[in-house]
Amino acid sequence: MKKKHACIAVVIIAVILVSGSLLFQSRSRGEKEEKKMLRIGVTLYRGDDPFINNIRGKMEEKAKVYEKETGVKVILDVADEKGNQNTQNSQVDRFISLGVDVICVNMVDRSSASYIISRAMDADIPVVFFNREPVEEDMRRWEKLYYVGEDAKESAVLQGNILVEAYKKDPAVLDLNGDGKVSYVLLEGETSHQDSLIRTEWSIQTLKDGGVPLEKITGGIANWEKSQGSAWMEKWLDEYPDKIELVISNNDEMALGAADAVERKKITRPIKIVGIDGTPQGIEGLSSGKLFGTVQCDSEEYANVVFQIAAAAGLGQNVQEIVSLEGGKYYNCRQTALTADKK
Repeated sequence: MKKKHACIAVVIIAVILVSGSLLFQSRSRGEKEEKKMLRIGVTLYRGDDPFINNIRGKMEEKAKVYEKETGVKVILDVADEKGNQNTQNSQVDRFISLGVDVICVNMVDRSSASYIISRAMDADIPVVFFNREPVEEDMRRWEKLYYVGEDAKESAVLQGNILVEAYKKDPAVLDLNGDGKVSYVLLEGETSHQDSLIRTEWSIQTLKDGGVPLEKITGGIANWEKSQGSAWMEKWLDEYPDKIELVISNNDEMALGAADAVERKKITRPIKIVGIDGTPQGIEGLSSGKLFGTVQCDSEEYANVVFQIAAAAGLGQNVQEIVSLEGGKYYNCRQTALTADKK
């Protein structure tokens, strides 16, 4: 009887081991099959922002190249949240319900990232933030959070140096009326955006450190938008018709808006206008003489790094082996100062 029971026990154990092995093999095969497809959800704060739209387009190009090189089918689901944080939160919930492998987030409001992070953590879905950086406290919450952007201080210093170099070569280029000071107006992005605050501070500081005598006339919040930059500039040209010599803008779009206002008002005085981003529209503005200078962020690198991190994280790979990250989370893209004679 004991021998019979022992035989039965051996048979049961063998069945369990075989079943477990088959289950493990089945899961392994399933995982390998899943890795033949990469589902990426991308949510944009505004799809009509030229800088963001440029990155979106290049990400789509990267996805096609990645498919050809790896054989992994990439499904890129891109959503435009039109500046609405609640819409963005709902979109992230949708991505999670669809079972995406990774979510790329261009925040509407950087201070509202906590909800998105919590939902992603619950679903164990990595998040790649880009362009609009969540606060450090939020970024520290989980190891599967990443950020790709550009150093705002660096861009501001580069912008300031464009003007410092021009002034040193010939003060009259900026000091149009020869009164010994450069009278400027300032166009700023959103008050809640970290880049706006830093760009404003360090662009002006660089000018001061470079020995450029400044007089601030006025400034305004134009929220990165061309139309708002144009409206502010038209108003200022009415209020200070012969005083403005320089326009310092936190980005190219607002700078181009200011340039349009100068054209509409038929101002012939060579007011210098500088921006940041180096968008295709900004580069065209340099060529046409609308802009005096800009700082170009390498959008090719930007899109490539966002996609590389997303692909690695979404497929469960070691992100650090694919992209070198500061603190395991952060990547800043290269930037270059551009003028009409240096593009």
